Amino acid sequence: MKKLFSLLAAAIALGLASPTQTQAQVKPEALRKQQLDFVNLGFGMFIHYGMPTFMDQDWSDPNASLKLFNSPKLDANQWATAAKSANMTYGCLTTKHHSGFPIWNTKTTDYNVMNTPFGRDVVKEFADAFRKNGLKVMLYYSILDTHQEIRPNNITKSHIQLIKDQLTELLTNYGEIHSLVIDGWDAPWSRISYDDIPFDDIYYHIKSLQPNCLVMELNSAKYPGEALFYSDIKSYEQGAGQFISKEHNKLPAMACLPLQQNWFWKKSFPTTAVKDVKQLVNEFVIPYNDAYCNFMLNVAPNADGLMDENALVALKEIGKLYKQTPKYTQLPAYEAPIVSSNIAKKVYSNSSWSDDMNIMDFANDDNFGSAWVSNAAASTAPWYELTFDRTKSFNTIVITEGKNNPATYTVEYFKDGKWYNLNAAAKEQGRIKIFRFDAVLGSKIRLNIKTKNAAQAVLNEVGVYNERR
Repeated sequence: MKKLFSLLAAAIALGLASPTQTQAQVKPEALRKQQLDFVNLGFGMFIHYGMPTFMDQDWSDPNASLKLFNSPKLDANQWATAAKSANMTYGCLTTKHHSGFPIWNTKTTDYNVMNTPFGRDVVKEFADAFRKNGLKVMLYYSILDTHQEIRPNNITKSHIQLIKDQLTELLTNYGEIHSLVIDGWDAPWSRISYDDIPFDDIYYHIKSLQPNCLVMELNSAKYPGEALFYSDIKSYEQGAGQFISKEHNKLPAMACLPLQQNWFWKKSFPTTAVKDVKQLVNEFVIPYNDAYCNFMLNVAPNADGLMDENALVALKEIGKLYKQTPKYTQLPAYEAPIVSSNIAKKVYSNSSWSDDMNIMDFANDDNFGSAWVSNAAASTAPWYELTFDRTKSFNTIVITEGKNNPATYTVEYFKDGKWYNLNAAAKEQGRIKIFRFDAVLGSKIRLNIKTKNAAQAVLNEVGVYNERR
């Protein structure tokens, strides 16, 4: 027994923490400092490089021949020098894109860069070169992996373990990783939910390996811009139509766009004009920096592993226009990220009289574009109710209202045959209201709604969570 206690103490000392201990590493004040530091980095280089580079595609064949991959002239120091010429402060490399080809020395699959004619660890060369040049190191990682068949309606426990194992390699073998950009997860086009692959499990796994590593999920195609849903940084892929509001954003944010026509290199790039650098700096980088948003500009290395001359020239011109990164001392008030599973998603719901077809299940259908709307003839005391299949523990409720339909709410929960008032105040972020409170047990939740001027209540989504604290 004494030996067992000694082993447990040693494990804790080495940081081999339980989920509860891992959660203690994500302290709100520390996270806010990391978010502030990220915003103040201002401008960095996104680098899409991988199997698509050799196929004239942005998504490569998931079973493309390993023989295709060969860039004997690859020089990550050239990439870093180019980034510095544009007054960038960091680089972010695609370690694995959606077709599932890792460009690091991984033990998780034989389908990787080390088994190609190139045979070099690109992640290591990138990390070493950028650090040598005084630049921060960030990595991109895709959850969607069509080579390993990590795709909708096909997720297994072994897939989840593979993801954890690959992230462990990336966050263990390459030094400090400032931020991790996650893609191909809960987006309309990827359709792998945060329940299929539990977001909080992956999130806290990342934090257990590197507590200071920020998680940036590219999910703005689905989740509203007023709160940090499943991301430490609100992230916008401009090329996919995800545009930040420069006038209204109050969250730490990142926006990305390619300098060239696409994310990965194409044979046409050397002879095709890149984007206008003055427009990039004056309409994107600087205004976004002024809106708490870090801008990530993608530059794609060619099949030789080098950046094309027209891209290098453009980066130097950018450096003449962009001279100074932001110097925020604090960010606006905002709530900590929501990272737990939504236990209200698609459970039985009920409500007061609805408006035509906008019935109750539209408010918990996991779609922020649909809504339950109260009927105008019954707008004096509308209510909305969720019923679970059994008594559950929960400590957070998030209400996303219609954009022009603000309301106040009193919340009740049903336990052991009685209704109890939930004495918790909402933190308002635009049209989103976040209630956080000590955990309670209940089988139902009811929102009693009071709208302004007897207007109709509009609920785009009601989420219920049992967060790790």
